[in-house]
Amino acid sequence: MTTNLSTKNQLATYSFEEGISTITLDDGKANVMSVQMLEEINLALDDAERQGGAVILTGREKMFSGGFDLSVFKAGDQKQTYTMLSNGARLAERLLSFPLPIITACSGHAVAMGIFLLVATDYRIGVQGGSKFAANEVAIGMTVPHFAIRVLRQRLTPQQLNKAVNFAYYFSTQEALQAGIIDELVQPSELVGIARQRAQDALKLDAAAHTSSKLRMRETLLEEISSDIERDCAGWQQA
Repeated sequence: MTTNLSTKNQLATYSFEEGISTITLDDGKANVMSVQMLEEINLALDDAERQGGAVILTGREKMFSGGFDLSVFKAGDQKQTYTMLSNGARLAERLLSFPLPIITACSGHAVAMGIFLLVATDYRIGVQGGSKFAANEVAIGMTVPHFAIRVLRQRLTPQQLNKAVNFAYYFSTQEALQAGIIDELVQPSELVGIARQRAQDALKLDAAAHTSSKLRMRETLLEEISSDIERDCAGWQQA
């Protein structure tokens, strides 16, 4: 029996069909990781975890996510800023340890927190075109958080990590593929179909074996990133 579910929140839409949960981010602009966006993503992940199967995470056309909501920083609300930063870090940690396969259909640019979430998922599909991938914190006067460096390090070579972190380098789609930021490049018109194919392939896996193998493979990483988040949170509270 096939169960079809659909929930449309203000910023993130959740649907479930034929064993596949799809979470679509769309704030009408840059898909910034505001407190509300992060909350809605977590609610959608809760739904996906209850349903089981596989997950597709995607964004709006030409934009996966432009990172944290800069207007929160500019507003100077320390509580809101801390909540946004800490919740973003915890979301990356959750994605890395999520019990279901997560395929990201990266529909466009992935910048700052956007790239950290992207590389925290299990399989990433990008689109041919002018998308850019960057941890641009250094370029805008921010220090890259410990947790973010850890997330990037598990995918990038030391050379690419240096470019990404210390020089806020903007990777093109082809460079992102070569660097390991994404695993596959397709035409924009093919993105949804290919993502569903990859998710359907993931459904053929033994679910328990997938979860236990993922956690075993990332055991040290998850221990380190948990410690990193504690360090980052302490620094954000002081700031």
